[in-house]
Amino acid sequence: MRRYAAILFLALPLAAASVPAGKPEDVGLSAERLAQIHQTVQRHIDAHDISGAVTIVARKGRVAHFEAHGVMDLDSKKAMPKDGLFWIASMSKPITGVAILMLLEEGKVRLTDPVSKFIPEFKGMKVAVVEERAAGAAGRGGPPSFYTIPATREITIQDLLTHVSGLASGGPASTAEVNKVARQPGETLANYIPRLGGTPLDFQPGSQWRYSPGAAFDTLGRVVEILSDQTFAEYLRRRIFEPLGMKDTFFHPPDDRQGRVATTYHRANDELQRVDTARRMENTTYFSGAGGLMSDAEDYLQFGQMLLEGGALNGKRLLGPRTVELMASVFAPDTLPGRGKGRGFGLSVQVVNDPIAAGYRVSAGSFGWDGAYGTHFWVDPKEKIVAVMMVQTDNPNRQLDRDFENAVMQAVLE
Repeated sequence: MRRYAAILFLALPLAAASVPAGKPEDVGLSAERLAQIHQTVQRHIDAHDISGAVTIVARKGRVAHFEAHGVMDLDSKKAMPKDGLFWIASMSKPITGVAILMLLEEGKVRLTDPVSKFIPEFKGMKVAVVEERAAGAAGRGGPPSFYTIPATREITIQDLLTHVSGLASGGPASTAEVNKVARQPGETLANYIPRLGGTPLDFQPGSQWRYSPGAAFDTLGRVVEILSDQTFAEYLRRRIFEPLGMKDTFFHPPDDRQGRVATTYHRANDELQRVDTARRMENTTYFSGAGGLMSDAEDYLQFGQMLLEGGALNGKRLLGPRTVELMASVFAPDTLPGRGKGRGFGLSVQVVNDPIAAGYRVSAGSFGWDGAYGTHFWVDPKEKIVAVMMVQTDNPNRQLDRDFENAVMQAVLE
């Protein structure tokens, strides 16, 4: 009953805490130049990269651009609404990161804590060493042959936040072993996460950066549950969503929001193919900190604005300014194997430490993250900008992220 109550509570209206609107010129932006955002998105719609999008940009605490583009469903041709709901996938991760940092501020967890302190099954993990098969060897193409060696140290909370743990990071051995303990319908974080402790790591902790798409941040979600004695959904609702007025952010859309959910597509061969999301939409028990949340553009802007303003928004403080600085600091430098030039990684967010080397049109020190279905956000402390783009296409042309950044930054006049 408790977990279903959490879902029900998420549907209740929350106190408004929206970032106010303002004239572009009042915050140093050009209204005429901001029109480039629509032109940019429309080019990608015309190229069949996406069906539609919602974009929102705030500067100096005022929303200067908020626009819907294209359609939310190709069959019905229903126009994309500004309050369209999107599965934000991995843009759930920074929210999970903030939840952990709130507990860090309360003294309940340290970045250096081993994960096994909270989930004993993670004690004494092993690292997989995949054996090369000789050419023509029997069984080629089947499960990988590997042996394990002891990890040189335990994986920590910081390792999970920065994707240097090696936990289910896409290696052949870990993928095969994780599939053997796959999550079953109706399971929760408490049921499933301990089983990951029996799977091999892909590399020695801290030796490289390799993205853990699900396991690392789902494990962090379970840590939040243990430390707060609440479901992860309850914790996020009470401690993050309600204070920020994020009334349309949840793990499962209530019935009265279903009509606002943008249709999901897969992009292949320059065409958009509808994706069946029934299984994901029906999930009401597993609260994935890695990629389970849905939101709309205005809601997520509140989250980004809170980070820009040093952990507080409209009188509600979630984090101290120094903790936000910590979150946006480089923990995994671009010199670590696996990271791209100019792009370090902080605590749940990418940090653009050298935009020239990275090829990004944002300021040094900007941070943010993306979602697998095309969602994208960044916070630019230097220019006092928060920008969010909501898209619902798997395998999108990620060049749209860079084009959106360019369209925003070219509109900055002062």
